[in-house]
Amino acid sequence: MKRVLLLSTVHPATDSRIMYKIAPSLQGHYEVFCALPGVRGGLKEKLHLIGLPKFERLLPRILLTHPVALFKCLWLRAHIVHIFVPELIPIAFLFQWAGAKVIYEVQENLFKKFAIKRYNNSLIFKRLFHYFDKLARRNFYCIFTDDAYLEAYHDLAKPYSVVHNYVSLPVIDSHTHECIRARGHLRIPAPEIFYLGVVSMERCLDTMINALALLKNSYPECHLHLFGPVRVKKAELEAIAGYQTAKNNVTFHGYTDQKAALRYARQSVAGIALLKPVADYPESFPTKLFEYMALKLPVITSDFPVYRQIVEPSGCGFCISPYDAEALCNALESCITNDAMRSQMGGNGRKAAETMYNWTCEGEKLLSFYNDILDS
Repeated sequence: MKRVLLLSTVHPATDSRIMYKIAPSLQGHYEVFCALPGVRGGLKEKLHLIGLPKFERLLPRILLTHPVALFKCLWLRAHIVHIFVPELIPIAFLFQWAGAKVIYEVQENLFKKFAIKRYNNSLIFKRLFHYFDKLARRNFYCIFTDDAYLEAYHDLAKPYSVVHNYVSLPVIDSHTHECIRARGHLRIPAPEIFYLGVVSMERCLDTMINALALLKNSYPECHLHLFGPVRVKKAELEAIAGYQTAKNNVTFHGYTDQKAALRYARQSVAGIALLKPVADYPESFPTKLFEYMALKLPVITSDFPVYRQIVEPSGCGFCISPYDAEALCNALESCITNDAMRSQMGGNGRKAAETMYNWTCEGEKLLSFYNDILDS
């Protein structure tokens, strides 16, 4: 059986795309090794896990994590090495020299994202990214998580594939089946609201908190659960207009394994996926949008045209201005007070996830791409 190495120096040990989608899709067809920061080494359900040192800053990763990754993984002589971050492009050439075929996965448009990055965005890093990204286009196979990225990557020398980061329904269902709570009464006294993803101003933290402060007028016990790494300084948080009013009604859980986070989703009245029109956000889909749909949560997302193409035909939620706290408050209040609407939107979202926006077809596409690479 041929060997595959899934390699990242950034993604956490419980990354949903790598651990819950890509690795399971490849198992049974390949011998799969997965090297991630903080993962416990060993064998788990026929998946070989390789632990790497974990650092948030790029320079320590380059100096310490990259050599460890080479030391632990080069000897595997993998037939395919699948890298998930551009910083690994230089060492990917060493794997290629050792006989591997390299897949470079593009999960964001860094050409636009650098403008909002708060760290790892110095001029030297930008220039190195541009240089090595060009080399990757000429020498590696590419996978893109969104069709929009092809606008920036139109000069590829090798075959590529778009493998969307749609939801894995079996994973979502297995994480939440024990946590279903009946919510059939007309008025929910302590409504809970769910957010999964990076917590930042660009992702509308200020709008969410201001909306929560407004919602407290009618629902004093309402609560917002934020799951994800916090990219906001304390002074910025305290400067949000409604923070003092809403601070006791919001919990910052930090990065949490999806299994634990999704337990809160079944108890929530809606899932928020608001983003501001910066970087590549208006043209690429947030993964949580499809996860909320699979969870039967009404979705509240930004009124970008590409988001409307998902939400409005499906009838699964609201598209509002990412700056409009009052509109967010009104959408949440509708989800709280109108059981029939909430149930209808939830069912519509689930149906759309089952028929169009799920991982099954994407996993088959991924496997086909792997097979084509090895046959070439």
